[in-house]
Amino acid sequence: MSVSLKPGPGPVRTEAEPSAAPARSGAPAALLASLLGFSVITIDVTAVNIALPDIRADLHGGMAGLQWVVDAYTLMFAALMLSAGALADRAGARRAYAWGVGLFTAASLACALAPGIGSLIAARVAQGGAAAIVMPASLALIRQAYDDPRRRARAIALWTVGGSAAVAVGPVLGGVLTESAGWRAVFLLNLPVGAVILALLARTARSPRRPAPLDLAGQVSAVLALAGLAFAVIEGGHLGWAHPSVLAAAAVAVGSAFAFHAAEKRHRAPMVPLGLLRQRQVSIALAVGFAINAGFYGVTFLLGLYYQQLRGMSGVTAGMMFVPMAAFVTGTNLVSPRLAERVGRRRVVVIGQAVLALAMFALLPLAPHTPLWLVLVLLIPTGIGGALAVPALTAQLIDSVPGERAGTASGLLNSLRQTGGALSVALFGALLAGGGDAFSLPGMRVGLLVTGLALCATTALAAWLLPRD
Repeated sequence: MSVSLKPGPGPVRTEAEPSAAPARSGAPAALLASLLGFSVITIDVTAVNIALPDIRADLHGGMAGLQWVVDAYTLMFAALMLSAGALADRAGARRAYAWGVGLFTAASLACALAPGIGSLIAARVAQGGAAAIVMPASLALIRQAYDDPRRRARAIALWTVGGSAAVAVGPVLGGVLTESAGWRAVFLLNLPVGAVILALLARTARSPRRPAPLDLAGQVSAVLALAGLAFAVIEGGHLGWAHPSVLAAAAVAVGSAFAFHAAEKRHRAPMVPLGLLRQRQVSIALAVGFAINAGFYGVTFLLGLYYQQLRGMSGVTAGMMFVPMAAFVTGTNLVSPRLAERVGRRRVVVIGQAVLALAMFALLPLAPHTPLWLVLVLLIPTGIGGALAVPALTAQLIDSVPGERAGTASGLLNSLRQTGGALSVALFGALLAGGGDAFSLPGMRVGLLVTGLALCATTALAAWLLPRD
């Protein structure tokens, strides 16, 4: 599923300027470096999902360990994305991107060499933090490289499609690498890609820096709130909801949320302006983005385990099972903007969510012997629904805020989307374990039902409260 970030306003042009300014020197290298970086951090999510059973067999982490392997990455990605844009401004896009790629590459090596589940999770935390830097810096690099709006729009479209294609490639690549060379190869693949990106960056122009205040108190409290919430959900499903550590994590989450609110209220340049959240269109868009990713990434996590643990598939076969769905993600991402122009963004957002909600309910009858052709058919709406809604949702959100808030709104939307994916993995994992570490069909169905109902709720909110085009 595409991420659909939209850059902020560019330099003001005068009538004397040419209508189609040539790309700057090194622009192709900047575009390729940005495209590779976005692709590799996207592939890492879906490829690792396919490798989870092998990781579990090798490192003996149990279901909770597998959940943390996924969520350690996603939570840091979500939390740090809130202030990563300011970091890119302060350091310059090229330098910040190089830092992010270098850290991501080093963390990938640490993942590949991890001797136990704890060290793997720690390395995944570093990977997620690096990915949060890579995302906004990659877009800033494209904007710097292309002065002409039309050329820049084409470059960003290519960047977005590349991310969508990575969703399709990830499961297959994860299956092939895991089957042929072991799960560690999934992480080792990032090393040569990181080296290529850094080499390309050497051919791009230096990036200007600008003062951008960092909201450290808000950032730390956001990380603690998300981590505490995820810990409570993941460990609550295994240790019991009344376990002291689970209750302590929940208290940390609540306390950190209040601290975050206080920090944003007092900071002269908060990373999340509270007034933005009070705007109806913004708050609804964030809720919709959260629910969409909860459905999409929850199902991806769920089906990766279903195929291998319940159906006994190899990693390669399990990865191939995601190809039709991912192909519809890529195709629908291309169709969505044109459809929104014809029938309106609000209607496309509502239809996309409704399709995704129906997909959750359609998967409820899945069983160990459900015909595979039927599983493939039932997964197609999962790919269509979110990919249909997200581009229109992002465009509507950007148009509902002042131009100087466009970057903040985009970062906030993507942060909430990643959070939705992380918490759905926490919920699905807790339910799948069924009190132990065996795959639980009843738990799977409860998770699908809860996610489907949440999508029904946000569909209704969007239909009633989002403005008509």
